Amino acid sequence: MTAPRLEIDLSKVRQNTRVLVDRLDPRGITVTGVTKAVCGHPDIAKAMLSGGATGLADARVANVERMRQAGITCPVLMIRTPMLSQVERVVSSCEASCNTEAGIIASLAAAALRQGTNHGIILMVEMGDLREGIMPEDLTDIALQVTRTPGVLLRGIGANFACLAGPAPTAEDMAALSSLADATEAECGPFVDVVSGGSSANLRWALDTGPAGRVNNLRLGEAILLGTDPVSGIPINGLHTDAFVLQAEVIETKTKSKLAPLKLSDPALSALSLVPGNHWKTRSILAIGLQDTDAAGLIFPAAVSYIGATSDHLVVETTNCPLRIGSEITLRLNYSALLHAMAAPDVEKVLCDDRPSADGRSASRNGRHPALL
Repeated sequence: MTAPRLEIDLSKVRQNTRVLVDRLDPRGITVTGVTKAVCGHPDIAKAMLSGGATGLADARVANVERMRQAGITCPVLMIRTPMLSQVERVVSSCEASCNTEAGIIASLAAAALRQGTNHGIILMVEMGDLREGIMPEDLTDIALQVTRTPGVLLRGIGANFACLAGPAPTAEDMAALSSLADATEAECGPFVDVVSGGSSANLRWALDTGPAGRVNNLRLGEAILLGTDPVSGIPINGLHTDAFVLQAEVIETKTKSKLAPLKLSDPALSALSLVPGNHWKTRSILAIGLQDTDAAGLIFPAAVSYIGATSDHLVVETTNCPLRIGSEITLRLNYSALLHAMAAPDVEKVLCDDRPSADGRSASRNGRHPALL
């Protein structure tokens, strides 16, 4: 196999989804699997669905179209406010979308009428994250507009927390969202089927024993894919944190000391050291860089320290364990590093599963069935 490559264990994605679905079900909360970090990869999406997710969500219409072309027919939610230039594609590929702008909702309605269908609308409310959202005092007016507009159906309301600027949600925040759902129904009728309480950042609240109120859905990506709480970065008990690992190849290893000053005519340049403060450490270069991933979001093995990265080089340092040329280093990833690696064309994606692939390619490695993409 070539490097760099992202090794993806679909069975762990499936198991993480199942664990979260089973924990949230007694609370009356369903799980929508968010596929934006994996670029709408159909096999990863199918693993979420087989783990119990009731639907999928993505932020880019091209990702949704990729999943549709792969035969995925479940409900899909567009979680970024649609662009006016893409309303036709959004309506044709997504059952519903998250919205904050009346003008865009009107365009979605017109597109739906042209296509002979109805498009679902989830109204997103600003509750402190300061990214997207309708101000709470304006929610009922916009909700009434939706109910009076042919071509669109008011499906529910939702909110985001801890995505841009806000803190993790509290029980008071969730109670406020439930109250907004009640107020919207008091004005518009019983149209609020979905109260989407947020993302993986809401799991600490959702798994608590307090009342769930009207909140009946969470949009989960990071928790399913990486098994971590996005607010604290702490692993979630019972979830796999290694469903995705990045393999990078070593292309240089040298023992480098602090070099003597360069003998240059310019006194300022001659005072420079190429590796300042480095006293006989072993430095290695991995054939991966900023074009491939978010280097700051990588998690390195013990005894391997991250030094820095350029577009296509990543420098690490080791003590008493020089890395062999041609060997590979296994790196774990945070959400940002995963997002970049999945989108990078030069990072090969290798799927492993504990189920044989449908097309009969079953050459196993460590008991699993890899498929190269």
